[in-house]
Amino acid sequence: MDMSILERLETRLGDITTLRVDAIVNAANNSLQGGGGVDGAIHQAAGPELLEECRTLGGCPTGEARVTRGYRLPVRWVIHTVGPVWQGGDNGEDQLLVRAYLACLSLAALRGVDTLAFPAISTGAYGFPVDRAARIAITESIRHLTHHPLPQRVIFVCHDQTTLDAYQRAFGELTNG
Repeated sequence: MDMSILERLETRLGDITTLRVDAIVNAANNSLQGGGGVDGAIHQAAGPELLEECRTLGGCPTGEARVTRGYRLPVRWVIHTVGPVWQGGDNGEDQLLVRAYLACLSLAALRGVDTLAFPAISTGAYGFPVDRAARIAITESIRHLTHHPLPQRVIFVCHDQTTLDAYQRAFGELTNG
């Protein structure tokens, strides 16, 4: 694997709403009207203008993504995606999560995003197993970065040590490092 691709990926512990990057990804629900977890935190930090813009988008199907301005967040864009609810793994959950990551990466590239930060999509209230989700997130990011110059940097922002450990394990397994 090309080492320059690996240098474009990072895992870290933190609060995605405080990152100074070009765009962050919101693990949203289909309505895009805000919710709990990272979705609620992003809406709260961005202010009411984010909800106002989200209401104009008509929702977002699972596996797709939509983009809004960042408002009071220290980012230019928020890319909202809807990951799958875990139903045991035999209902297309993996493919829907793959589509969600690829939709975000594609939108980021189209918007000229240099730095993009992801939360652990679908691993909270939606119950997707974190180890499995981490492998999908990193695999699809490597696949995208191998063929596209943007985003130049992808950061996986984990809200707790258990999630960070899962992402670091997946990164090591997938990159033999």
